[in-house]
Amino acid sequence: MNQLIRLREAMLGLVIGKRANDVLNRGPASATVVDGGALAGAIKRAVNQFKALAMDETGTQVNYDRLRDHPAYQAFRHELTPQLQTFDPTTLPDRATRLAFWINLYNTLVIDAVIAFAVKQSVADELAGLSFFQAAAYVIGGQRCSLNDIEHGILRANRGHPFIPGPQFAADDPRLAWVIDPPDPRIHFALNCASRSCPPIAVYSVDQIDHQLDMALRHFVATDVTVDPERGEIHVSRIFDWYREDFGGLQGIVQLLRHALPDDERRAWLSQTQRGRFVFRPYNWALNRS
Repeated sequence: MNQLIRLREAMLGLVIGKRANDVLNRGPASATVVDGGALAGAIKRAVNQFKALAMDETGTQVNYDRLRDHPAYQAFRHELTPQLQTFDPTTLPDRATRLAFWINLYNTLVIDAVIAFAVKQSVADELAGLSFFQAAAYVIGGQRCSLNDIEHGILRANRGHPFIPGPQFAADDPRLAWVIDPPDPRIHFALNCASRSCPPIAVYSVDQIDHQLDMALRHFVATDVTVDPERGEIHVSRIFDWYREDFGGLQGIVQLLRHALPDDERRAWLSQTQRGRFVFRPYNWALNRS
């Protein structure tokens, strides 16, 4: 399996080309040991700054042009992200801290990559998004860590990309020490991939992470899910299709919706029906540019 994963990564590198081994935090690394709590707090503050400077109130649209030349973004890019090079993620003290850290980092890396790669229309323009999510990466603790690595390796407990066979990390990969296991399926409503169909961008805090993830789930399904009782259909985001394993299969999705939907006619219908058919909506990959 290790050899197959290395072969897969090599093939992806050939397909992606010159960006395959590049990273976005090439600046001078910190000469001192980076404190995990301080770094996590700095990344959280960066998300807050980005939201205040360049996002609408819903967290669904970003003014990348305004952010690009702002001193706050330049400081994030050239002063904060280089600290990741020598940061040891195993020093993050608990699950809540790790969840908040990796979710906030993922969302800021997406924004950083959209600006760095000058994305104009969609992150899925090249190779259906594979290029963007593999090319967008930082060096973290001496290891290259892409958006794919953060989502499918760390936050999804090494389950791997839903469209690429095998786990994300090989059995001897040092990044396995960073994996959050068991995974929390609510992360799918916290990660924003700079597309119109993505959940909104929020700022996740260690002391509120469980509540915030629950609210992210509830907000997403409240605004996204529809039912058609006459046809016996449940219309949901394609996210539920791609990651149905994370939700415990189709029945697991039904149970999640019964729990998370507001107390309205949709929840009442789902609580009564036993044979609802899922309809997964097409995903809108258009850039979330304001």
